[in-house]
Amino acid sequence: MGFFKGARAALDAFRNFTRTSAQSQRGSWIHRAAGPSVLPPGASRRAPDVVPCPPAFRRFGCYGVAGTGRSQCNPFSIGAKRCYYVDRHQVQHFKPRGPRRWFRNPRNVLIVVLVGSGVFVTVFFGNLEDVPYTKRRHFVLLSRDLERRLGETQFEQIKASFKGKILPPIHPESVRIRLIAKDIIEALQRGLRHEQVWRDINYASPDTFEGSETGAHDTLMALSDKKSEKLEETWSREEELLDDRWVDQSRKEGRERGSKPTTSHLEGLNWEVLVVNEPVVNAFCLPGGKIVVFTGLLEHFRTDAEIATIIGHEVAHAVARHSAETITKNLWFTIIQLILYQFVMPDLVNTMSSLFLRLPFSRKMEIEADYIGLLLIASAGYDPRVAPQVFEKLGQVTGDSALRDYLSTHPSGKKRAQLLAQAPVMEEALTLYREAIAGRGIEGFL
Repeated sequence: MGFFKGARAALDAFRNFTRTSAQSQRGSWIHRAAGPSVLPPGASRRAPDVVPCPPAFRRFGCYGVAGTGRSQCNPFSIGAKRCYYVDRHQVQHFKPRGPRRWFRNPRNVLIVVLVGSGVFVTVFFGNLEDVPYTKRRHFVLLSRDLERRLGETQFEQIKASFKGKILPPIHPESVRIRLIAKDIIEALQRGLRHEQVWRDINYASPDTFEGSETGAHDTLMALSDKKSEKLEETWSREEELLDDRWVDQSRKEGRERGSKPTTSHLEGLNWEVLVVNEPVVNAFCLPGGKIVVFTGLLEHFRTDAEIATIIGHEVAHAVARHSAETITKNLWFTIIQLILYQFVMPDLVNTMSSLFLRLPFSRKMEIEADYIGLLLIASAGYDPRVAPQVFEKLGQVTGDSALRDYLSTHPSGKKRAQLLAQAPVMEEALTLYREAIAGRGIEGFL
């Protein structure tokens, strides 16, 4: 009982001491007004009285009072210290802490700007490339090795997905597709002026011909360009923009600056062909030289020239590195979307970015692949005059419409046919074709 009485007496003494100290200090705190103070007439301004820190509170932090060389104690700071500085208007300010304090130094800001600009210029100009034939300069962040590995990985996934539906190498359609692809790749090799010995195009490994078909349907839906719904043709033909002048402009600018096409991503590729027994009107070429053709395409396009037109177009995507460029563009599109999300509704941002950024870029890549593929098949000995008919027929098979030129990743087949038929590139393709069938293949056309 004596212990509790002693503790209670000590606690009461501490409370009385704290209350007395707070009352003695209440009138000593100095509050500086934001603006100049107004004094009555005849009154003089003098320095405020300051009570020095009592010994009992010297362990707490104290702050300086502007205009005085003395200190005032803050018993509520609990040991925390804040530094002040006084500007030319005799106003006290907290000294900034953290990055804000560091960036207030103009020298530090200049260093950051110079270093950041140097890094940006180095990365940007170090990743600029010229597309073969069109001489279009594009910016690609994805490295060639990574792009090739991504293509090979996706190719293995496709083989696993369509296991049991891949035609064997000795199948007549497999042999036919492989020979057509061989002609196109040989023409590409001649155009690149490689001295390496040509290796025959490989086919899928035999272990992909047996087993389960699990996952084939999902991959098929992802790869198919065929839409289940058709758009109404409410736009007139005059509203279709048939403008391919950017190709001629890119080639002209490339000749003026003496650009050299970038072809290092095509060196040492292990070209492979895969024919999948599925009723899908589609074909594609993955980075790394992996060509996949569906038998549904062969049901509508039966001649070698028609099939060569499709394969040449897909190989042109690999020549121009459209996959790597699309990944780079999507990165910039995503950054723009994140910025716009702060000001506009996300649904509106997604719709506008798709209509005005992603879809126009995709259609432009398709037109460029049409032009490059036209030269590839012509140099391989296939009549390039078949190409416009192929794309017009492809549009009819896949459900062409006037809105497709604005709301699809691919231009309409009619537009692609008109562009190829009217473009000056057709004259060049016919020249290559005549030289090829005469046994005088032109090298270095890219």
